[in-house]
Amino acid sequence: MNVSDVDALTSPQGRALLAELAGTAGEDPVALAARLRRAGHDPALAALATTQSRLRAKAAAKFGPRADGLLFTAAGAEQATRAVVAAEHARRFAAAGVHRVADLGCGVGADSLAFLDAGLDVLPVDADPTTVAVAAHNLGREVRCADVTAGVVDELDPGDGAWFDPARRTSGGRRLFDPEATSPPLSFVLATAARVPATGAKLAPGLPHELVPAGAEAQWTSVDGEVVECALWCGPLARPGLVRSARVVRGATAHEIDDVDLPVAPVGAVGEFLHEPDGAVIRSGLVAKVAADLDGRLVDETIAYVSTDSSRTSPFTRAFRVLEVMPFGLKPLRARLRELDVGTLTVKKRGTAVDPDQFRRQLALKGSRTATIVLTRIAGKQSVLVVEPVTP
Repeated sequence: MNVSDVDALTSPQGRALLAELAGTAGEDPVALAARLRRAGHDPALAALATTQSRLRAKAAAKFGPRADGLLFTAAGAEQATRAVVAAEHARRFAAAGVHRVADLGCGVGADSLAFLDAGLDVLPVDADPTTVAVAAHNLGREVRCADVTAGVVDELDPGDGAWFDPARRTSGGRRLFDPEATSPPLSFVLATAARVPATGAKLAPGLPHELVPAGAEAQWTSVDGEVVECALWCGPLARPGLVRSARVVRGATAHEIDDVDLPVAPVGAVGEFLHEPDGAVIRSGLVAKVAADLDGRLVDETIAYVSTDSSRTSPFTRAFRVLEVMPFGLKPLRARLRELDVGTLTVKKRGTAVDPDQFRRQLALKGSRTATIVLTRIAGKQSVLVVEPVTP
């Protein structure tokens, strides 16, 4: 996709064709292409619009119905901030009294849309011309095409806000895990925060805790069980006294937990229930606080599983009733699962190198019932727990 393609899609003919293709993403591509040819549509435009229709359908999970009026690049549909997460970004800036935010590395404009929805003025900037053209359409305003490290920050007033979404992939698509290898690097983000205090950044969930600077807050966010980001909040965007927090979004509900008064989690025997903490809780290092809230304990000091004796639940964990606990061993486990007539097996694991798919093949189960097992360490020993999910 290039700038000329964006021009074609935003032309009267392109807009009309996109409207005609609404709801066709699930159709057979060959049959759809044949239908468009018979209708006399330009083949090149038809191909562009068909691809765009599929990208919109994919992006609906992040943007809802709004996706039907937006344009996307393939990378933009995959990497754009979810609307529910972008709204929280905007809330932080608005609550800090910021009126203008520079969206530095705006992509297709997901965060800028949220800033505008919150009544903030936005300066969207991106270095890729095609992405800029797409964002300009989505935002209905000019988007600057520039390297965000080349003087844009110098134009900002101290009372403005700066929001970074550093590129975390190479040109070949490989993920970058070193915060200094992203574009721009974390050091540039922190240098900006020294000049523009209300600075935030969308970073990878693997951000090491020791890289969170003094006075800043790092918040790990998950949406429906998937950890999507670690947001770094500086200056007035950070909440006083917090260093690490987790935000767990399930459906339309969000829950937060933080490191204030973080306890040391006890370690003990497996009880009647096992709790699997959300990935955002694990990444933020707040499993001990969840364990304390549940009046539970860790099953092993190095493993993020919490066990309790009561049926109490938490929005930060998924709960399972423990049916059996046994030492790890392929043959005895196969024999026990066959006794239980298990044919369909869900394998959860933590603290073991076992490959679940290969393990299921080795078990060769052919029964009629379903079951869930957890492969993990208990008090340092490889163990198997037969469990069943607890319905919230």
